Amino acid sequence: MSSRFFTYIAGNTGSWRISRIHALSGEGLESADRMDIRHDSIVDLPLGARWMLRGVSSNARYVTRQEQSDLAALQASLGRPEATCAALILISKSAQWWDLAQDVRRDILETQSAHIAIGFKYLPAIARRLHHSRDLGEPYDFVTWFEYAPAHEPDFEMLLSTLRATPEWGYVEREIDIRLRREAEKTTREKQ
Repeated sequence: MSSRFFTYIAGNTGSWRISRIHALSGEGLESADRMDIRHDSIVDLPLGARWMLRGVSSNARYVTRQEQSDLAALQASLGRPEATCAALILISKSAQWWDLAQDVRRDILETQSAHIAIGFKYLPAIARRLHHSRDLGEPYDFVTWFEYAPAHEPDFEMLLSTLRATPEWGYVEREIDIRLRREAEKTTREKQ
């Protein structure tokens, strides 16, 4: 399998502890204690899992060349030891959104809503990876994974509230916000 595929598996095992699953709009998800992230596309629900979400990281679809270059320069990597907080945001947009031409969606996303510009304000503190799920037949169009240090939790809340107040969010039909925590890695001295 290509490393562009990711599967998020919720159940009783995994390196991330689920602290909250909140459906903001649309149907929710069954509660689970932990989440495992696999870098492949798993088809069958693993034994003991409650649910799973699949997505593929793809080319950037709405950014200009300059925005893409700026994002690459500022975006922090995932898996930083201090980034022990995470969020998995699941989004499905309306048929009306998908019926719009690509340039019209870009206009709503950036010109009207400043989605990309808003995100720039929170780099590099908040790292993210966007997955496209719509073409895989998944129940969500986008699955976005965010990681940040506990000190940046208020920043992450501000990022979400700002995005949710934009015209773009008028096209969101289903949104689930899953929050997770990972134990901080112990220092060398603590391990001894």
